[in-house]
Amino acid sequence: MQRVVLTPEVTLSRIVYGMWRLGDDSDVSPGHVQAKIETCLARGITSLDQADIYGGYAAEALLGDCLKAAPHLRDRIEIVTKCGIVAPVGRYADRRVKHYDTSAAHIGRSIDHSLRAMGTDRIDLLLIHRPDPLMDPRETGPALDRAVASGKVRAVGVSNFRPHDFTLLQSAMTTPLATNQIELSLLAREPFVNGDLAFLQERRITPMAWSPLGGGSLFSGGYPHLVARLAALGLEAGVDAAAIVIAWLLHHPAGILPVMGTNALDRIATLADALTAAMDRQTWFELYSLAAGREVP
Repeated sequence: MQRVVLTPEVTLSRIVYGMWRLGDDSDVSPGHVQAKIETCLARGITSLDQADIYGGYAAEALLGDCLKAAPHLRDRIEIVTKCGIVAPVGRYADRRVKHYDTSAAHIGRSIDHSLRAMGTDRIDLLLIHRPDPLMDPRETGPALDRAVASGKVRAVGVSNFRPHDFTLLQSAMTTPLATNQIELSLLAREPFVNGDLAFLQERRITPMAWSPLGGGSLFSGGYPHLVARLAALGLEAGVDAAAIVIAWLLHHPAGILPVMGTNALDRIATLADALTAAMDRQTWFELYSLAAGREVP
């Protein structure tokens, strides 16, 4: 599978396996988590996307239990995780309200907790999970710089940031921000036209895409003409309709890295099928128009 260089220190697989639903599976045993990772590796998917908040602050530990049982896997994968959201569940159950915390103290504690939970000595890519209205870039930026300098984190980036949030944080840092993980799909098309992707392309920063299948709503019945066309294209290419959706994202010149999550081993085995599906300009705009319900202006 194609490798994508985010920084001189961090290279990810073009498809990233998302672990936000890891704790929702009926089997969360280390062996079953290992089976998911091994299935990814068999298709060239080496990059795993986590966040401290996933699974009510439990998903990182599920990965950690797996790596404790199968430590040989650690050097075959890249771990992406996130921090900055504090919700009144799990280890933050005593908090009154969900909020964001990008203070240096919180970032430092979150990194140490993630390292312990996942049983690793390094995070390959740490992301600030959401823009924080109270972020002090002169505090948050140096905290991220120190995390990289310490060796605990190999690269840093952000998630869900708008360009002004991105430049504000970067202005207070010496370490380049490696990515912005944003919502991108046929149902979340705004970044294609509102400047979010153009901003990243101008700076040669590779974006990551969360919920690239529209969180399941794409196939829930509200887009019959689009789904029918996706199915027809999939039949022509010998893949399923979901692979065509991902091929649509992969066709964009920004080099988008889709983050794809499923707990089913048979579905994990097909995540890389999108790489085999052809996509051309007219088909790209055909799908864009079907999703929008109108042709482009």
